[in-house]
Amino acid sequence: MSDVLVERGAGETVWIRLNRPERRNAFDPEMSAAVVEALEGSASARAVVITGSGGSFCAGGSLQQLSTPTVGEMRQLYQSTLRMLDAVRQCPRPVIAAVNGAAAGGGNELVVACDVAIAARSATFGQTGPRVGSSPVTGATNVMGLQIGEKRAKELSLFCRRYSAEQAERMGLVNAVVEDDLLEQTVTEWCGELAALSPRYLEITKVSSNVWWNAARDSFSAGLGMLVQAVGSPDMTEGAAAFLEKRKPNFPPPE
Repeated sequence: MSDVLVERGAGETVWIRLNRPERRNAFDPEMSAAVVEALEGSASARAVVITGSGGSFCAGGSLQQLSTPTVGEMRQLYQSTLRMLDAVRQCPRPVIAAVNGAAAGGGNELVVACDVAIAARSATFGQTGPRVGSSPVTGATNVMGLQIGEKRAKELSLFCRRYSAEQAERMGLVNAVVEDDLLEQTVTEWCGELAALSPRYLEITKVSSNVWWNAARDSFSAGLGMLVQAVGSPDMTEGAAAFLEKRKPNFPPPE
């Protein structure tokens, strides 16, 4: 089974479908690399869509190895995640997130990285970092504040709550909410609008709009460096173990 399905759709659109439904399309370094490859191969398209298989959008980074992590494994996961999000921003074509289910943790940050987001009414959004022994430093603690406001972004990042598609739209995290069975049709219509516009000037518009992402880029690297230093900490191992065992975490007290 391929982790990522790439299809050519109507209107010269490339659809990139995350395809690990048994883990809610959580990504590992191999899956992230496949998304990067698909994005880099989409220059001849008019638009690119990222969505998920099996009723989920993306649950973020795979946590299977986090209960017994190594620095090398975690560095690879973190760096591959950042390469994938950068590839979304560096793709010369507009990238639309078609959010067909839960966008959690790094999946929510993938929505932040996309140029436009359209959500099915059943979709949910939110960060998971402090709940599972991590921190959302590649979009949620920085760029998301520009999109939805600093106080609201801190709420998402610190409290790890779940939000409905309607709440996400009111916050400005997504552009539109549609009925579940109309999601792909609506996304196709938006891609059709883009196909009628100048690809040259769409690229200029997209690249110039990356100014705030680029300005925050150093904070991504610094945040990932801090996460690497925390690999194997009691907070990380307890958060991951609790997630995998489907129980409430019991974190050590502040030092």
